[in-house]
Order: sequence, then structure tokens, then C-alpha cells
Amino acid sequence: MLQHFLRLFLILAMLAAGMSLVEKGELLANYRPYLVAGTFFLAIIVVVVEILIPRKSLQALAGVFFGLAVGILVAYVLNLVVDLLVSAFFSAGIPFVENSPAAIAATKFMLGIVSCYYCVSFVLQTKDDIRFVIPYVEFSKQIKGERPILLDTSVIIDGRINEICDTGIIDQPLIVPRFVLQELQTVADSSDKLKRVRGRRGLDILNGLQANPRVEVQIHDPEPSKEDAGEPVDSRLLSLAQKLNGRVATNDYNLNKLGKVRGIDIININDLANALKPVALPGESLSVKIIKPGEEGGQGVGYLDDGTMVVVDNGRDYIGQVKDIAVTSMLQTSAGRMIFGRIDGADGGGGSAARGGRRRPPQR
Repeated sequence: MLQHFLRLFLILAMLAAGMSLVEKGELLANYRPYLVAGTFFLAIIVVVVEILIPRKSLQALAGVFFGLAVGILVAYVLNLVVDLLVSAFFSAGIPFVENSPAAIAATKFMLGIVSCYYCVSFVLQTKDDIRFVIPYVEFSKQIKGERPILLDTSVIIDGRINEICDTGIIDQPLIVPRFVLQELQTVADSSDKLKRVRGRRGLDILNGLQANPRVEVQIHDPEPSKEDAGEPVDSRLLSLAQKLNGRVATNDYNLNKLGKVRGIDIININDLANALKPVALPGESLSVKIIKPGEEGGQGVGYLDDGTMVVVDNGRDYIGQVKDIAVTSMLQTSAGRMIFGRIDGADGGGGSAARGGRRRPPQR
């Protein structure tokens, strides 16, 4: 709404300027209708051009102003050189210099335009490198204080990020790049039923995140660059994280490794979930329901509420029952954490844990 008022103010101001110009100039009084109409249409053209520009970039605007400042300085120096040359040729009595003041003025004007053009063009083409030459001139966006967290497609589809945000532990803004949203839409429109279900789940999770008052979700539309053209989504996501000085939340193993190679902070949801699982020390007692047999003879397998697998020696005979077990050891694997134990109060002499043999993790 404020933008509409600003455009209306521009049109009215241009009309007022045109009418004022007509009333103050006697020679232009006869052309009042044409001048008023001309200023009106000029204002309309300015507004239309502003609307047709799809994206306004403060980075580009800063580059234009800096380039203009340098260009004007260069033009001033060149004009001094021209004045010295004119005075030298004028003292020599060259007729062309004496009779062509308009040509000299036009030459100065053209030098100013050319110098401003080249300086603005140079700054816009080298805006990513100029901060190394002038340390206090920075054209790239920098995030001060809180570092944003960029979400990839896998972590959105996974859905646990929504539950993490519900706890209120995340106070940084969550950024979903436009190309990640497009990939999510492509998965949701897939002809494969499983992919289509996963994509629609991801869109539902994203809608839930946007409706969550505890977290700020931003849809970021980065400017396309030649370096990222044709690159996969993972590479573009890491490049954007570098530009925004942010971190990437994912549960993709390959993206996790690639991010560490490029020196980007990665938040792996799987590692976070494993870190939050309770630590069971040897000798502690746990209650677990044994639901299936294990790989080795006599073993039973159960699960805690957080999904941790519990392997119980001599627990095959107690399938379907809730038993108290004594923890004997714990194993951290790539699939998660596993706890080994035996029936509480049972003799551990015949179990595989007591024999000291190598345990083979049972299949899930």
C-alpha cells in the first residue's frame, strides 16, 4: 500500500512541476496542455519502468552509486587535463580551439559520460572482488549476529525439523531457497507414487513451519549466477550458505560430507537425534518389551521409546513380554545406538556378552 502512495505522489509531483513551469514561463504558456500531459505521461512511464523491473537489488544500487562517484572523480581529472590542453593550444593561437567552445564543452561532457559508464560497469562486474581491494566497501550480504539455517529437501520431507522448532530451541531464521522449493514441488508431482507422497508430505511440513509462531521461515530467491548454472541443488545450496554465512540442516549423508569438505557448518538431524538419546551405562536397569528374536541363538530384540535397539541375551523365550534387563554394554553404529543387556537377575555366564565374543548386530 505504501508503494502505491509513493507512485501516486510521484505522478502528482510531476504534474505540479509541469504546471509550475508553464505558469513561470511566458513563452511556454501557450503550450500548457501539452506540457501538463507530457509530465503526466513521463510520470506514468517512470512508474511502469519501476514495476517492470522484477527484482531490486540493494547490492546493484550500491555498486551503481560507488561507480558513479569514482566516474565523476575520473571525469573531473580528465576535464582538468582538457583545460590544460585547451589553454596550451589557445596560447599557441590555433583557430580551431579559439572558435569551438561548444565542441570543447561537448568533449568534456562525453568524457564524463564514458568515465561514469566504465566505472559503473567495472564495479558491477567485480563487486565480489572489490572488497579485497577496499576492505571497508562490502557489496555482499552479511548476516550479523544470528546465522540463518538453510533447509534442504531431505530435512523438510523428514519432518523432524518441525518438532525441533516446537521446542523453541531454534531462534535463528530458517531459509528455504527457491530452488529447494522447486525440487520439492517436482517430487510432489512425480509419477512415482512413493515420491509423490514424500513430496506432498514435505509441502505439508513446510506449511506447518510457516504457521509455527516459534520460528521465522523465509523463502529466499537468490540471484542466478554463471557459476551455479547447471549445478545440482546440493552444490547451489552450499554456495548460498557461504554467501549468507549460514548453516545447512540436512540428513543427507553425501551433502553432510560435501559441506564439511567445503568448510560449511552442517546440522545433521540424524546426529542430533542420536546425541539426544539417553546414555545407558553398564549395570543400569531398563524395562523393555522383547518383540522378536535376534540373529544369534537365544537373543531377543526390543526397542526403547526413542527407537534405540536393545539386544537381550537369553531373551528369546520372553518374546512379547516386558522384562527388566541389566545393561552390559552399548554400541554406537551408523544406524544409531544399540544397547546390549541380559535379563535382570539372570546368570550372565552363558550369554554372548559374558563369553566376550564379537556381537553381530541383529537386522532391524
